[in-house]
Amino acid sequence: MDKLLLQQQVLERLAEDLLQAEQAARAAHETATHEENIAENKYDTLGLEAAYLATGQARRAEAIRQAIANWRQFRPLPYDAGKGIQLGALVWLLDSEDKEQQLFLGPDGGSMKLASGAQLVQVISTAAPLGRAMLGKFEGDEVSIQISAVRQRFEVVAVY
Repeated sequence: MDKLLLQQQVLERLAEDLLQAEQAARAAHETATHEENIAENKYDTLGLEAAYLATGQARRAEAIRQAIANWRQFRPLPYDAGKGIQLGALVWLLDSEDKEQQLFLGPDGGSMKLASGAQLVQVISTAAPLGRAMLGKFEGDEVSIQISAVRQRFEVVAVY
């Protein structure tokens, strides 16, 4: 699996997300400033609510811009068996029910699934509990995380 191709897919997806966030921010701003939405009394809050929404969308767009900058600067290195799993690793995990999953450990962009051929690859960051737990692990190691009252265990099958 080509890490640079995965990185390019992440950048494309983030660019799409940025476009949507910017469009949503513009639409909310237009709603907030439209003359029909000027408050006529203290209970008329449509303009105020739209202004809050525009601010939130603008913040979201800025966060996406920062993620794009981080991914553009990111250079995924080949797996170094002496260091274990590091940022940029492509990891195959097997859970306790023998379900396999592929993870790409990147600087940002959690909750993003990418297609690589017939495989689905989940992008996670080191800020995610599983991303943190994998750092420094090696092929054959066990990774465990606590989610609420449930402890999840995974075996590191392969790392690239």
